[in-house]
Amino acid sequence: MSWNTYYVGNGEPRDVALAGPPPWRTFPRATDQRSFQPPEGLTDAVNAALYLHRPLLITGSAGTGKSTVIEQVAAELKLGRVLRWHITSRSTLPDALYQYDALGHIHSLRLHQTPRSRRSDGRRRAHTKHAQQVDNIGPFLQLGPLGTALLPSHDQPRALLIDEIDKSDIDLPSDLLDVLERGEFEIPELVRHRLPKVMVRGWDERKRTYPVEDGHVQCTRFPFIVMTSNGERDFPAPFLRRCIRYTMPTPSVDTLRAAVGAHLKCDPPRTGPVSELIEGFAARIAAGDALAVDQLLNAAMLITDDQAPAGAQRERILALLLRELSGD
Repeated sequence: MSWNTYYVGNGEPRDVALAGPPPWRTFPRATDQRSFQPPEGLTDAVNAALYLHRPLLITGSAGTGKSTVIEQVAAELKLGRVLRWHITSRSTLPDALYQYDALGHIHSLRLHQTPRSRRSDGRRRAHTKHAQQVDNIGPFLQLGPLGTALLPSHDQPRALLIDEIDKSDIDLPSDLLDVLERGEFEIPELVRHRLPKVMVRGWDERKRTYPVEDGHVQCTRFPFIVMTSNGERDFPAPFLRRCIRYTMPTPSVDTLRAAVGAHLKCDPPRTGPVSELIEGFAARIAAGDALAVDQLLNAAMLITDDQAPAGAQRERILALLLRELSGD
């Protein structure tokens, strides 16, 4: 099947057999922790964070594998499924700790209310018992990714990725300080609730619930937290001193070749189009161009496919794939 038989722009319907996806674009998404090649010093930073029970703050440009680090660590140390908190300018600490569906709770209570004048004594007693069951706040509470990571654990700690923290509101890093230092938080709705223990859903499981007593959550094993930053802002000193910090180095030709080989399941040749692509990509990064490694993977996938376009068409498509990330 030739590349040119996909979309030709004439609007005529036809049957087309599309190519299979690249290994890193299969769904459900499979992590590529086996393909990740840790740069020099990263394993020391990870081990220091694990040993000292401190968050690890990794800074680097897009596509350098910052968020893959925690997947590899969690897989090697059997820390379980990674919890993820993707940061935007609207992210807040309370949302990461827990979420309460107050409107849903009120609606549920109203559905089970009946007028007093129409109840017999027996129905009144049955209603009271049923109301106590309905007035269970648990189904309307869900722990956020950070809240779930802070649940008590007597086994291995949970792994939590706080992705792109530099995109947060300016106050969020400071808001995190107390939680990162003390490893605890309160759920005010449960502190005031009549039941001393309430079962609350976790972030990563649809049906599994966890007991929360007196509205207080206190970790017993501090979670392994990786925070990533693209270096777009500075952080306050009190926040930085609570972290182990590591900066991803500028990818070299050798590290890029290893990344391409790991993802494409091949040994890239030292000469030829793929080698020229890798060397040119490394030179552009060294010159300050804003590029991501996955752009290189896309381009390498293209030029190693026997059915991909050639000549001027291939050059046009490579230019599309390798456009700088900053600017127009």
